[in-house]
Amino acid sequence: MVTIKDIAKQAGVSVTTVSRALNGYDDVNEETRKKIEAIAHNTGYSPNMAARSLISKKTKTLGLLLSNVTRSSSKDNIAFEVLCGMNDRSGELNYDLVLFSTTPQKQRTKSYKSLCQERGVDGVIIMGIRLDDPYLNEIVISPIPCVLIDIPIKGKNVGYVTSDNVNGAFKATKHLLDAGHRQIGVINGHSQADVSIQRLKGYHEALNSCGIPFNESLVRDGSFSENDAKEATYQLLSQHPDVTALFCASDLMALGAMQAVRGLGLQLPQDVSIVGFDNINVSAYCSPALTTINQNPYEMGYQAAQMLIDLLEGRNVNHNLVLSTELIVRESVRPLP
Repeated sequence: MVTIKDIAKQAGVSVTTVSRALNGYDDVNEETRKKIEAIAHNTGYSPNMAARSLISKKTKTLGLLLSNVTRSSSKDNIAFEVLCGMNDRSGELNYDLVLFSTTPQKQRTKSYKSLCQERGVDGVIIMGIRLDDPYLNEIVISPIPCVLIDIPIKGKNVGYVTSDNVNGAFKATKHLLDAGHRQIGVINGHSQADVSIQRLKGYHEALNSCGIPFNESLVRDGSFSENDAKEATYQLLSQHPDVTALFCASDLMALGAMQAVRGLGLQLPQDVSIVGFDNINVSAYCSPALTTINQNPYEMGYQAAQMLIDLLEGRNVNHNLVLSTELIVRESVRPLP
């Protein structure tokens, strides 16, 4: 096995110079750096990552921590898109990626710090946790850098990336209002999801912009679940048959709402119009094709990895990033006369 000493001998420089050249330090002459890199490449040198991490106290490894991963949540594909974005950016910057998950049961026996140390990660990106999650208090005071997806918490070592959920929900609701709908129900997520709070705020603001009072009885929680949204829609439309449109805070819940509308003997979009949120792949292929709000989970993952690496490497960091959204008009909204 070729060692760093072999490269130093062949290049006619010190072991320290080889180490600094291969680790990207800028105090090495460019000609010397190229010579060292060429020798390393030609001899098939592979760094001993375990030894390197012992010396530097860093593993060059990022963690993606997901909470309550279930098979039923795979349909929306959002977590996978975030993972792809994170994986691409971390790979481009020579960081490895570790995926691990947690549950409320695990959290009662293992702290956030212990979990990260066991996995050997320098920093963590977290998504899918609730606002009442006990790990959030640990994250803010932990020395382990962390970037949160869709949880607006900042700290010295903490940042977050999210979409403009308020504006996205505003555009979704305003699209229904512009189509003549006035009795607009909401199938929201749940009270411990920040995106639910923000999307309901956007719905509320759109109503206000048209002088329509907010009616709390038109709001139901669907827990970001297709089946729960289906049941919530049954209840809402049964109790409020005058509702002509629904804003669903996720496309997965919109699919459940569509099932409920048909189950009540109603037609889409003739009797009930629906707008979703997320623009998951299946939204373009359901019938009718779903009008929705597009967000970019791949970009969220990509930017979250960039932010985390910036935190780890001591660069100046904007600790919050809000990505724009876009209304995608398809076939699930009918203009009223």
